[in-house]
Amino acid sequence: MTVFKPSRRDLLSMAAVMPALTLPVAARANLGAPMAGNPSHFSFMLGEAKLTVVSDGHLETPASGLGINADPAEVQAFLQSYFLSPETNYSHTNHIVIELGDATVLVDVGSGSRFLPTAGDLMANLESAGIDAGAITHVVITHAHPDHIWGIRDDFDEAILPDAQFVIGQVERDFWMQDGLASSVPTEMQQFVVGAVNSIEVEGADWTLVSNEQEIAPGIRVIDTPGHTPGHLSVVVESGGQQLIALGDSMNHAYMNFAHPDWFNNFDMDGDATVATRKRLLDMAAADRMAVLGYHFPFPGVGHVRKEGEAYRFVPAMWQW
Repeated sequence: MTVFKPSRRDLLSMAAVMPALTLPVAARANLGAPMAGNPSHFSFMLGEAKLTVVSDGHLETPASGLGINADPAEVQAFLQSYFLSPETNYSHTNHIVIELGDATVLVDVGSGSRFLPTAGDLMANLESAGIDAGAITHVVITHAHPDHIWGIRDDFDEAILPDAQFVIGQVERDFWMQDGLASSVPTEMQQFVVGAVNSIEVEGADWTLVSNEQEIAPGIRVIDTPGHTPGHLSVVVESGGQQLIALGDSMNHAYMNFAHPDWFNNFDMDGDATVATRKRLLDMAAADRMAVLGYHFPFPGVGHVRKEGEAYRFVPAMWQW
């Protein structure tokens, strides 16, 4: 088992926004953000389900944390071949709101104000998307990493959506809440443990603990996708004979995870399990022609999986207006 041990450099680098690396023009076109910003949400239909992808912002982390079981030179060459920085991993944060029947389900609650300053925009962007946060009936937490659960608390340390049913995997909850975990992990990870415990114990959250194939609401279920964390869950939506998997962080790079599914990252707690889960999901999505949503894929992060020999390719969905 590959143990989750981010370096001090990795964590310190995540504590502040890093400047984008400007490569020579011949290497990549360095596209900058517009002065007025870009749309923060995108809606589409899956059968009878209305799905809205809502951004929480973005993260900038060291690219050295990608493909840590591969030759670093090969990883850097791969990134440059896709016109990506070999220094900084710039990733989006794509939440999904599922409106199906009587249920309105939000997957993950983002970073809030407690993680990186480039994220924490989910609640404001829900409002921009015309989604009433008070109408959300369920919140499914894929796993308890900062960018997925730390936004559960408001400035008064109370649950931001007290009327919703909060859902987390039994295995995931038990891992973070085990006695003595904070003192048994590297110093650099202690803040992750404390943050997870504080989030799970937040005042006003009514938790339901779930396991593989458990239904959240009609047409919406969770599946076990361990590796990135011990109890990581993904969410499957099914309506009108169509299916979509909200992957969480079981896959977190729209190019590398597909072309090199055997490479894992420094924040994957169990590298071998991450790879096994990823290959299972890729095979399933490709064979059954299921849509996928990647939390850290380029916004809005929805597409399909195409198998190419022993590798795969992410095919972005063709949007309709």
